[in-house]
Amino acid sequence: MRFARENVIKMLTYDSIYPIFEKWLEILRLKNNWDIKLELITDESFRKSGDFKIDPNDKKAILMLNAVSPKQENTEEVIVHELLHLKLYPLDQFTEDLIENHYTEGTPTHNMIFSQFMNTLEQTVEEMAKCFLLQYGDNKELSFGRCKSEKSFNDLFDGLRSL
Repeated sequence: MRFARENVIKMLTYDSIYPIFEKWLEILRLKNNWDIKLELITDESFRKSGDFKIDPNDKKAILMLNAVSPKQENTEEVIVHELLHLKLYPLDQFTEDLIENHYTEGTPTHNMIFSQFMNTLEQTVEEMAKCFLLQYGDNKELSFGRCKSEKSFNDLFDGLRSL
């Protein structure tokens, strides 16, 4: 396991990742609209493959990539996914504001609607990332890293009584 982790760290260097990052800024037409900084995170407590910090008023953002233990194997896919979140950020914030202003936070209705929105947003961003990656990506292989930690179909139904 130590050897695999060292390979991940070696693979995720600014020299290897920055050209991919720049390529996707161009494809997604973000380069002249946002000031975006790439940051490789080596903190073991950072659990995501990628994330953003965003200042929408100044149109600045920091794309954070997990350089130690990303859940996804294809870093290009992670970059595309996260940049699409930035591209869709105005729609994301508008929808969150609608939910927050029409439903009382903490109520079952609010929680259900907010959860459904977040799930739909993630599914939409991931589907768009796959489409862009398959059309323009250098590494078209999709990541299945998150699937590895999920239960199998049979495991989900262990212990249920027969119908």
